[in-house]
Amino acid sequence: MTDIPAVDLGGGPTMPMVGFGTWQLGGRRAYEAIRYALDVGYRHIDTATMYRNEHEVGQALGDSDLDRDEVFITTKLPPGNAGRARATLSESLRALQTDYVDLWLIHWPPRRSASVPLWREFRTLRDEGLCRSIGVSNYSIAQIDELTAATGEQPAVNQIPWSPSRYDPALLAAHADRGVAVEGYSPLNGTRLREPVLAEIADRHQVTPAQVVLRWHLEHGITVIPKSSHPDRIKSNFDLLSFSLTPAEVARLDHL
Repeated sequence: MTDIPAVDLGGGPTMPMVGFGTWQLGGRRAYEAIRYALDVGYRHIDTATMYRNEHEVGQALGDSDLDRDEVFITTKLPPGNAGRARATLSESLRALQTDYVDLWLIHWPPRRSASVPLWREFRTLRDEGLCRSIGVSNYSIAQIDELTAATGEQPAVNQIPWSPSRYDPALLAAHADRGVAVEGYSPLNGTRLREPVLAEIADRHQVTPAQVVLRWHLEHGITVIPKSSHPDRIKSNFDLLSFSLTPAEVARLDHL
């Protein structure tokens, strides 16, 4: 298995840049998809309290031949649980059958008065070893700056919707300037996979249009977490290192 590139989260773990998303997967379907993803080679699984599939993630990992420290696990706190962060994380850890998660995110910004106190609580629980890195999801740059100004520490990650149609170089630069890694979700939902440019590039590299989109994320240094319950797509979505895009191809996709 070819090693997937990883992002250094600044003193915490390194985050594999290709992960397996689990949104809208539940029950046996989730379990089987996650087990297959682990068998294919994924070592980064993304879940959330609101997905209600943390138990399936934990069971799939426990039934695999992998040690806990071989797999990077992300989960997320719903903003409505801002007042019970410790209890929510404890529930997640029990469901995931682990003593820690590698990355814990605030799923959406909570109400303004709760934002900074919640971030302080995230830092406390990180320092206690219950999560190795902490970050946010669906935050604006201004909201990130508010956390940093109040506590002196920026999120390690901001997980946001991303695809060629959402390409915004100024937003990427703003994250890079602050040392915040960008992780893209819904990379394929926001893309017209029948776009002629995609078909042309895919044909040139003998891959699928979906693989081209996912590889485009890696060319920009963005971690990507595609989701599927179909074995063939799970496998092809992970096969992103057998080809690369030229700078000209990346630029064409930037303007889709």
